[in-house]
Amino acid sequence: MKLSILKSDPSAQLPTYAHPGDAGMDVRSIEELVIPPGGRALVHTGLIFLLPPNAEAQVRPRSGLALKHGVTVLNAPGTIDSGYRGEVGVVLANFGTEPFRVEKGMKVAQVVVAPVEQAEIVEVFEADETVRGTGGFGSTGI
Repeated sequence: MKLSILKSDPSAQLPTYAHPGDAGMDVRSIEELVIPPGGRALVHTGLIFLLPPNAEAQVRPRSGLALKHGVTVLNAPGTIDSGYRGEVGVVLANFGTEPFRVEKGMKVAQVVVAPVEQAEIVEVFEADETVRGTGGFGSTGI
């Protein structure tokens, strides 16, 4: 799949895959800001993804930020629909105990591009029975 990306800010950096075969590409901040403990912020990337039809991009946390600093993508995964033509922003939340400084050019999230299939919605008037039934929310144990 070819992904076209427009830089809405000249300082933006195109996403990059760290290793061959990686699912997620790193996206970087175009700004500096500080997120206090318990706070959240929209981090700008300066990128507009021109996704092809029947594709989406998911904005996901970076494991190193989560482990080392308690910083994660708040609405993970954030969804970028194929028809969206605005700047990709990353909502970071700081669950750590120290203020977190976002530096210009810092890797703030990863993006995974995936195919999308829309379901045909059909109303039914009763549910079929399965072995699992209505079991959920820990019904299989801890």
